Amino acid sequence: MITDELRERVTGWFAGRLPAEWQPADVTVDREEITVVLTIADVETEGSDAAVAEARAGRASAFREDTREQRMEIAQEAQHRFERKVSWGLAIGERRELWTHVSAPVMTRLRQPQRVVLDTLVDAGVAKSRSEALAWCVRLVGQHEDDWLTELREAMSGVADVRAKGPAA
Repeated sequence: MITDELRERVTGWFAGRLPAEWQPADVTVDREEITVVLTIADVETEGSDAAVAEARAGRASAFREDTREQRMEIAQEAQHRFERKVSWGLAIGERRELWTHVSAPVMTRLRQPQRVVLDTLVDAGVAKSRSEALAWCVRLVGQHEDDWLTELREAMSGVADVRAKGPAA
């Protein structure tokens, strides 16, 4: 379980380690990975939505290449310190992209009604496989139940904090 203390330690470390011009960073921690999404200034260009989107893509690409060595150095330090992979992403205007990230396999057992849901998504072309369909379902729940999931995470973090204060097992 990821505790509030761990999140604060990781977020604090990155706040102190990242260059000032990369601040603030959005840092997310789970069991396998730390994802750091940097925010940079939006482009100042006029034109169509397509032109602005391409300008943002160009700035994101340039930033990625220009900062690669420095990001790799920081990631190695963090990976050693927190024993998790570090992944990077960027936000610029309305564009948000992840450059590297862990794709962790998850094993699950489903009964027929749940398999039918996945097979329907595959048959309809929404997903290429049951695995991709399940990932699609998880993303959809995450988008539509964000407030509830946030409340649940906070409650679980409180439980973990109380557990940590208890007697040693």
